[in-house]
Amino acid sequence: MTAEAEVLGELRRLRARLPQLTGALAASADGLVLAHDTVDGEAESVAALTAAALGVGQRLTDSTGQGRFRELLVRGESGYVATYAAGGSAVLTLLAEPRINVGRLHLEARRSSARIGELVDGALERREPNRLGQLPPPYPGRPPLPGKPPPAAGPPVREVRRPGSA
Repeated sequence: MTAEAEVLGELRRLRARLPQLTGALAASADGLVLAHDTVDGEAESVAALTAAALGVGQRLTDSTGQGRFRELLVRGESGYVATYAAGGSAVLTLLAEPRINVGRLHLEARRSSARIGELVDGALERREPNRLGQLPPPYPGRPPLPGKPPPAAGPPVREVRRPGSA
């Protein structure tokens, strides 16, 4: 079973545990849809907006000294949008009815985001091909999300000077 199928399975199990969810989406930190369950025609735009919100959330937590980004909850007139860091390279975004128990939403979503993070980060480490047979990008230069330490820097570059050169 591929990581993509396992992520979709986790989204479906989460929706079964929380019937007030109206949609669930796992996306890469740069806004690409990894898997979604009933965010249908909106999946790509929700993933892109999630990436934008993630960037703002990361800058806000960093600049206010609150540490690394963990989650973001937005309440609208018709319900909630909740975004959770999922490992070092993914996010989980959930859409929920206004009557949802927010504490239970957080409890279940945190568990699922941890599982999704393990699946996605593991697939990236193995560089598992997606359903189209393409290898995922290695995501160089992007700061990691919570749960994964930054990649080790390569060996230092040494400057070589020739005798007599200034």
